[in-house]
Amino acid sequence: MDKLLKRKVDAYLMAWKNNPDRKPLIIKGARQIGKTRSIEQFAKDNYTSVIQINFVEQKKYRDIFNGGFEVDTILKNISLLNPEFKFIPGNTIFFFDELQACPNCATSLKFFKLDGRYDVICSGSLMGINYKEIESNSVGYKEDYEMHSMDFEEFLWAKGYSEEFIEELYRHMLEIKPLTDLQMDVLMGLFRDYVTIGGMPEVVNTYIKNKNFSGTLGIQKQLLTDYEEDITKYVEGLDKAKVKAVYNHISTFLAKENKRFQITKIARNARNRDYIGCVEWLADAGVINICYCMNQPELPLKGNYDPKLYKIYFKDTGLLIASLDEEAQEDLRANKNLGTYKGAIYENIVGDMLVKQGYSLFYYHSDKPALEMDFFVRDADSLIPVEVKANDGATASLNNLLKEDKYPDVKYGIKLGYKNIGFNGKFYTFPYFLAFLLRKFIAEKRNM
Repeated sequence: MDKLLKRKVDAYLMAWKNNPDRKPLIIKGARQIGKTRSIEQFAKDNYTSVIQINFVEQKKYRDIFNGGFEVDTILKNISLLNPEFKFIPGNTIFFFDELQACPNCATSLKFFKLDGRYDVICSGSLMGINYKEIESNSVGYKEDYEMHSMDFEEFLWAKGYSEEFIEELYRHMLEIKPLTDLQMDVLMGLFRDYVTIGGMPEVVNTYIKNKNFSGTLGIQKQLLTDYEEDITKYVEGLDKAKVKAVYNHISTFLAKENKRFQITKIARNARNRDYIGCVEWLADAGVINICYCMNQPELPLKGNYDPKLYKIYFKDTGLLIASLDEEAQEDLRANKNLGTYKGAIYENIVGDMLVKQGYSLFYYHSDKPALEMDFFVRDADSLIPVEVKANDGATASLNNLLKEDKYPDVKYGIKLGYKNIGFNGKFYTFPYFLAFLLRKFIAEKRNM
């Protein structure tokens, strides 16, 4: 058995249990990111009785709601199917896995909450979830948590680094105190490894166990195949071939200079309207992150973008690298030369790190005047451009955005690269690997 990796969801689950007014919890996320294992461990450690039901593997349990949604009726039906289950009020947790296969289960959450005797956690991969139906069935009586593959902080924990170590890194950011050469070298090396293997727990466990990349690429390629099979299995109401075509072209577009996704380049005479829903399906499935082009570099972010202009990134950068041709994979693994792929890999990983902190993704591109920015985030009252540099090139766009008279919502910027911590009066410079702390930094900086 692989070692159990420490995850951020662990602390969330304990806080949920300690809340006297807790509601049934739905943990959402893509397949194979570690949802089931984290919930199983939490349930085993904290409850005398664990009722675990998987609606995909144990189809007969889908009928337990047929007699109605009263909790005692549901318990009676479960007992009929498995008389060994024990229902101890106050010390039993129901873990309903693969919720998407049984929308009726979502309706029952209201009744479990009103009954109050038992705790309930549901989980499911976003593949095939008709989440709108589940949402409407349980609105007001459930809590949601979106889980992702491992972020860089969780990866550092897996490598044995402590929370105190990470807190020290954060203090360096707050105090604008450069890291030592040794810290930069070691952390950049770890970060390159993280980018290459990604954050899928099985891949990370293999890397930790073997102390190198051996075995990781095979797992990643299988994950890519599994996602493709899921498109065939779960896509409804859309052309499966078109969803697959979008999925299979992601790395192609990221390799281009402007990285923007263009339907016309997928198939001859292809039109956007023919592919409506395909990109959204992949986003809902937890496979991709969408980054929309802003109309103007100003607040608000939402509503100030063009839904037809966007970039698509893999949610897991390790899977992006695994999707490249074999020579590129070998080059990236052996030579760790991530900058060769026109900055796409660094953009992909930074986009993923922002999403894992709760940000939506936006970029800006304009020919007149010539202005381009990789990402924008915000605090309560300002817009913050985030530039991702694969090399130590000029920062003309960032400097232009910081001319106060032109873009009043932009007060300062952030530049990420293979650079130490610094501030030049206009923008902060941070090494890529500290991007996972940006939200915390931005919030604290605003309150300083």
